[in-house]
Amino acid sequence: MTQLTSTLTCPDCGHRAVETMPGDACQFFYECKGCGTLLRPKAEDCCVFCSYGDVPCPPVQEARAEGRPAACGDAGCRD
Repeated sequence: MTQLTSTLTCPDCGHRAVETMPGDACQFFYECKGCGTLLRPKAEDCCVFCSYGDVPCPPVQEARAEGRPAACGDAGCRD
């Protein structure tokens, strides 16, 4: 079962926030509610949840559950 919430942790200030993830796409930007930093995915990740969350985005979760590579293109994420 796909989990739709993830706790994002800001790498700048350490603020943590539980957020609902889009079920069928990746989220590329997130503004930290603690310090206002605009988070972007790390180079190897498809979205901010994969980079800064405790749970990866739903497309990556589904790819892993099906035994497929969890890369953005393989998971069905949109650019």
